Amino acid sequence: MEPAQHPPPQESTLHFLDYWRIIRIRKAIIITVFLLTAIIATLVTWILPEKYASMARIKIEPDLGNIPGMSGAPSSAGYDAYYIQTEFEIMQSEKVLGRVITKLNLNEEWGKKYNGGAPLKTDETMQILKGNMSLSPERNTKLIDITVYGDDKDEPAKLANAIAEAYHDYRVDILNSNTMQGITALEKQYQDDEQQIQAVQTNVDNLRKELKISDTDPNSIGPSPTLTQEQLQHYHSLMMESQMNYIKHQETLNRLKSLDMFKLRDELITINPDGALSDLLTKLHETQQQFATMTNDLGLANPDVIRVQSLIATLNSQIDDRVNGIMDAMETGELSEKAVLDALTAEVESGKITDQDEAERGQPYWEAKRDLESLRTYHTLLAAKIASTKTDLEIPHTTMVEIVDQAKPSKAPVKPNKPLNIILGVVIGLIVGIAMAFFIEYLDTSVKTIDDVERAFQVPVLGVIPQNVRSLIEEGPDSQHAEAYRVLRTNLLFSRKDDKLNSIVVVSAGAGEGKSTTTLNLATVFAQSGHRVIVVDSDLRRPTLHKLFKVTNNLGLTNYLLKQNTLEEVIQTTAVAGLDLMASGKLPSSSMNILGSASMKEMVAELKRRYDFVFFDSPPIMGVSDASVLASEMDMVVQVIQYRRYPQPMNIRAKQLIEKVGGNLIGIVLNNINMSQDESYYYYSGYYQGGYYSKNEDESDTETKEKDSGDTEIKQKY
Repeated sequence: MEPAQHPPPQESTLHFLDYWRIIRIRKAIIITVFLLTAIIATLVTWILPEKYASMARIKIEPDLGNIPGMSGAPSSAGYDAYYIQTEFEIMQSEKVLGRVITKLNLNEEWGKKYNGGAPLKTDETMQILKGNMSLSPERNTKLIDITVYGDDKDEPAKLANAIAEAYHDYRVDILNSNTMQGITALEKQYQDDEQQIQAVQTNVDNLRKELKISDTDPNSIGPSPTLTQEQLQHYHSLMMESQMNYIKHQETLNRLKSLDMFKLRDELITINPDGALSDLLTKLHETQQQFATMTNDLGLANPDVIRVQSLIATLNSQIDDRVNGIMDAMETGELSEKAVLDALTAEVESGKITDQDEAERGQPYWEAKRDLESLRTYHTLLAAKIASTKTDLEIPHTTMVEIVDQAKPSKAPVKPNKPLNIILGVVIGLIVGIAMAFFIEYLDTSVKTIDDVERAFQVPVLGVIPQNVRSLIEEGPDSQHAEAYRVLRTNLLFSRKDDKLNSIVVVSAGAGEGKSTTTLNLATVFAQSGHRVIVVDSDLRRPTLHKLFKVTNNLGLTNYLLKQNTLEEVIQTTAVAGLDLMASGKLPSSSMNILGSASMKEMVAELKRRYDFVFFDSPPIMGVSDASVLASEMDMVVQVIQYRRYPQPMNIRAKQLIEKVGGNLIGIVLNNINMSQDESYYYYSGYYQGGYYSKNEDESDTETKEKDSGDTEIKQKY
């Protein structure tokens, strides 16, 4: 028969309840790890010795250089990202801690304390001191916290203050040492400069004699000019004035020369007033008026008129002579202005040439004198710098390292922090316990949920059986576990494709998964519903059903197959009406031939004819081949998987073996579920365990209700 085909279920996502389920199931591990961690943390906290702590706070600045620069401003290095860490290492070095050890005589003191009275070596003392001190910067400041731990209240404060003072003294000593080296270098430079100044002075004196330089001013750095700056400015003003006068006269003279004589007379009298020319022009106007009057009265032939006309001609001649004389005077003035301008220009140029020649001739001397003056100026500054640096060296230095807060004795121990340690132990224990629970759950590949089964096996789950289920014959039909098997029965009936399929074998991958109990109880609920049922114990190697029914195993399946007894002789009735049992009988030397024989097939056919349902209990399918033979011969196969017992690959392999031999696997039964721990299974049992079914309810009504409920469940689930 072809196995039932079922569509693959959809992939499920992990829900919050899945995490809660894991925690509930693994709560023993979580509680154990939690308690162990909490107890260990508490014990360690109480066992650890108490430690006191004191803190000194200092402010540090980078070094400003050996000595200030020649400008007087301190020289400073750029930003150093590793400065604080570097200073931390220096504070923990022998240069600083060695001072503390020497000052407090720690080799002797700690030798008595830690070495049985024998003095410690400096390296050993330093290691102890380093282990008891802690350095930390305060964020966004230049402050450093020096924290020291110890067994008593006073020692940490004394050590913290000693470390701060030792670091301060170390920095001051370094600064003083560097400053002294700088002063020594400056003094050597000062002496070298004195020798150089003497040599340059001698050279200047020799050049003055050789070049015959007249230098009466010791502060001068160049030759005295022929024309001083004031003289040059005066000459420049005169030249500008003379040039302006010359240009003005020239322009006026040129304009007058372009006029005719009559316009020249009128223009000239306004530009250059002249008394004689003015009188002549007045007489000319009067004579011309008289001539005009006489001409009208006497005529041109009159002797008086002729005399007046002759006078007019004489006056014009005199005026022309006077105008020409004035023009000649103006031309002479123009030439005079030009001569003055040329004389001034020549004098200035002559002075410049003289100064230039003198400067070129005495250039070596003046350059040497300027160099001498520069050397003397630098020599003076160097002397002042040496004096000021020596003065600064005597002043106490507090800029680079400043002790802001002195350490004070601690009032209470700081280690161990008992409340914090216990809380951390509790929290870490809880976290580790939960993590271990999830890790073990991750390593556990056994079947855990219905979704695991349906996703991995591609087969529906027919029933979920609670934990601690016994035989329903002992518990009775009203047992709280009976309903789980009624649901299984209903789902099994609805899974049949044909009502003629009535032989069922119950198999499992490994031993101890509860297939015998499942077979017995399933057959019991079938019998209680009014069916004629027989259970055949075909687990010939480890038969169990006769023990559950509390009957003998002297006669059974093997006796019938070996033709030793008839079918009626090997079938036994039970306390449940309608339920018969065929025990396994004595185990022969080879069971394979018996279960696969023709007699076995004939017996199965006969039992199917006599009974409504025939149930076979088989051995584990992974252990022996008997179960595979039975799976191939039965109408239906039900695989029992115990909750969290065997790995999934083992159960999947069992399912593959069933399908390989042609078995009709109709579903899976999840057995031994802890309903109280795994809430995901509660809805399978919680409802009917609450008393839904009445104890006095008629069996037929119960069957009808369970079929209806089973039908509803199947339709909703599958």
